[in-house]
Amino acid sequence: VQLQASGGGLVQPGGSLRLSCAASGSIPRPNAMGWYRRAPGKQRELVARISSNGNTYYADSVKGRFTISRDNAKNMVYLQMNSQKPDDTAVYYCNERRLVDYWGQGTQVTVSS
Repeated sequence: VQLQASGGGLVQPGGSLRLSCAASGSIPRPNAMGWYRRAPGKQRELVARISSNGNTYYADSVKGRFTISRDNAKNMVYLQMNSQKPDDTAVYYCNERRLVDYWGQGTQVTVSS
């Protein structure tokens, strides 16, 4: 299983970024997928998850600002991040869960003026 995340970068406070994650490999799909992040000096935390049928969950810190979505036909999951804050600065990881957790390599998001 490979999870290729992309779309990170530098954004000013209040700005937007869209992360993408392409899933590949020979396991049955669709599966639950999610985005996690690890800020400097902190533990990895869940940002958002989406079930195979589209049910979503968001961490309180991102509710109303981030939107997770998926395209099952393309094995893709997305994270639209709006109204970004400096506290959103972190490495963001794509996750796929089917009996075990699979992880992508991470993409850096920096929110700074």
